[in-house]
Amino acid sequence: PVSSTLYGARFLTGEIGGSVTHQCFYSIMPANKHDRKYWCKIARSGVCYTVISTTGYTSKDHAGRVSLEDIPQNGTFMVTMTELKKSDTGTYRCGIGTTNRDLYVNLNLTVLADAGALRLTELIQGELRGSVTVLCPPGDSQGGEKRFWCKLGRTSCALIADTNGYVGKSYQGRIFITPQESSGAFKILINDLKKEDSGLYRCGTGSLSGQNSPRVVALQVTAASTLPKRPKFLSGTVGGSLSLKCHYDPKGNYEKKYLCRWKEASCSLLVDADGFVHESYKGRIQIASSDQENGTYTVVMSHLREEDAGWYWCGAKNGHTEHTSSVKLRIQKENCSSQDPETSTLVKPTLSSSPATYSTPTQRSITGLMYVKGTVTESTSTLLPTAPPSTFVTSASKIYRKSSRESHLLPVVLPAVILLIFITTLALIKIKLRKETGEESSAIGNLEAAPIRSDPNPVKEQTVEETLSPEKVHECRTDSGKRRWVF
Repeated sequence: PVSSTLYGARFLTGEIGGSVTHQCFYSIMPANKHDRKYWCKIARSGVCYTVISTTGYTSKDHAGRVSLEDIPQNGTFMVTMTELKKSDTGTYRCGIGTTNRDLYVNLNLTVLADAGALRLTELIQGELRGSVTVLCPPGDSQGGEKRFWCKLGRTSCALIADTNGYVGKSYQGRIFITPQESSGAFKILINDLKKEDSGLYRCGTGSLSGQNSPRVVALQVTAASTLPKRPKFLSGTVGGSLSLKCHYDPKGNYEKKYLCRWKEASCSLLVDADGFVHESYKGRIQIASSDQENGTYTVVMSHLREEDAGWYWCGAKNGHTEHTSSVKLRIQKENCSSQDPETSTLVKPTLSSSPATYSTPTQRSITGLMYVKGTVTESTSTLLPTAPPSTFVTSASKIYRKSSRESHLLPVVLPAVILLIFITTLALIKIKLRKETGEESSAIGNLEAAPIRSDPNPVKEQTVEETLSPEKVHECRTDSGKRRWVF
């Protein structure tokens, strides 16, 4: 089978007495650099007989008219056949390995009486995560026809992108087919290169099956890269602003730096370093700064809108070559917490830590329902339902029960106790006086604790009050006629 590390043209055409040169491309890695390279012709039996290899072997039928040149630093080897014969037509294989069944690519060579102008395959090398520019020469078609870029397979050319708006899934946001120049030529710009982008391609106009596709390109993406990984997404908020730092090779002499908006394999210019600003972006986009030494420039966008979401390209142009990179902008309607809603914590309402008590009807208790989400806290006031009392006072013949949290009731209960002691002392003095005057009957004031009114809310402190009702005050007269108030 064809390995993804080896590729080349599938068809080759030559003329009798002429010559052809075939390039076979491989990944630049130690194993491939030093392994045996070979060129063989497949017989009817299916066996591939070696024509020439890097071990020094050359078949007798091709002696003096075939050569093989390996260029390991470029990851390619070239086979040239001269003094072509009609019998040279057939299926060949270029490959790497100790046998003719290891890594290989099959191709068909056709030898004609008149092959016309032969076109060589162009090698373009790119760096992982970098960008490349492919110049497609003008074809024979009229201007305005569809332009395309496809990847050559065993039997056909798989469409990657065209100017009708089609873009393959793996190329979304990273391929741009430029408008045709006056000569009819156009460019294919690709960025964020991946290892799987290596292969044989064709660019042209009109139909994929047509012959108006003059350029065949071998794209080779190096496995090693000096380019750092950079974020592919940028977030902004409606009405807000953001800055985008664009990178380019500081060693290059770039005549134009720009930002364009990508859509369906095309890119509309928004702003450039010469002062151009797209009409719909005036007043809200600018190239704020440029650092030639480090190879960067910064684009600032403000007053963001929802429709600003999408792909954007940074570009630096030097002649026909353009260094490009892409980023996708996401626009949010409002600021959102970075915490996922599913992990948000709901704090349930709880009763106050104060003991539940009676209180006056005018007292109210308010607690909060708090939602904790990220760093944002919201509080909503709500009234608690009525709770049954847990503290009450009875008359002297009953039990006085207190709450377990006596320390909270001390400021209220202590004065009541002192008042009770004072009333008891007065009562004792009164009894003593009655004994001294010899009164046969005496009146003792009833010592009752005034009832405590309650409020539906149990979270305020308890208030205990002693009030003296007028009905409990008796006016007494002694035998001596003196008037005395008795409690």
